[in-house]
Amino acid sequence: MSDQAQLLPGTLDLLILKTVSLGPLHGYGVLLRIGQISDSALIIEQGALYPALFRLVRQGRLKASWGISENNRRAKFYELTAAGRRGLQEETEGWNRLAAAMASALAARPEEI
Repeated sequence: MSDQAQLLPGTLDLLILKTVSLGPLHGYGVLLRIGQISDSALIIEQGALYPALFRLVRQGRLKASWGISENNRRAKFYELTAAGRRGLQEETEGWNRLAAAMASALAARPEEI
């Protein structure tokens, strides 16, 4: 059995916002950081990441600017905007409510019903 988890639909944006909230990153850096903070349990495909980054910039949740990466190449770096910080907080609260509800439902026993 694999230690990697499948992302649920709609959770990639939240994960990207959280990752970028830890500091500005270029696209590939976002992939690496997600692997790092999830202990390699979450692996995001580049084909899913870059459209999500573009969408978050278009929504005003991320700001993109060109810079130089650690390997001395030109790269687009992403930072959280004020709207992104608000969105991260709101989505995190919603996710925590859902996770608590799921944990409660999964812990139910027949004698408790």
